[in-house]
Amino acid sequence: MATVLTSEQPRVFLQLDEARKMAPNAPREAGVWRQTKALLFKNCLVKCRTKKSSVQEVLFPLFFLFWLILMSMMHPHRWYDAVPNSNLGVLDPSVLVNLVVGYTPPTRMAREIMRKVAYDNFEDAGLITEEYLSEEDLEKASASKSSNFVGVVFKDAMSYQLRFPDMVAMASVYTESRGKCCMPLCGG
Repeated sequence: MATVLTSEQPRVFLQLDEARKMAPNAPREAGVWRQTKALLFKNCLVKCRTKKSSVQEVLFPLFFLFWLILMSMMHPHRWYDAVPNSNLGVLDPSVLVNLVVGYTPPTRMAREIMRKVAYDNFEDAGLITEEYLSEEDLEKASASKSSNFVGVVFKDAMSYQLRFPDMVAMASVYTESRGKCCMPLCGG
């Protein structure tokens, strides 16, 4: 069942191509509008026929929005009052004579911070800074120089731990007022 091409068939294809080129674009635009309208109508029919999923599409986001609002109301933001500045007195440099401050890890940021602590603030006091490769080395040095040694362990660029010979002091935000200080230099 082979088809036989005659000389008239190619001419028909050429005529159709020429007719498409010469035809105005208005009927095509009307066809696009008709297709868009038919697609919107079909989508409306689908939504009407699947009411359960349509309601879920609307109610689930509203439910989660309500849940987020409720959770934010249950855990409100806490605002802390500013702590007023107070004069703590003059630091006695004789307390810092031969004080050794060891720190780890020996990063560029840690060196810069310890340089500022030692030379910018306590240049005349004789504060000694030493860097250690690990926390274990710092603990060994703390055991051998227990009377005048303080260790600083930098966790990152913004947090640290102070290590004294008998305890570890965590860096934290103080929430108590300075009025409870019982040392004579604190003014309390």
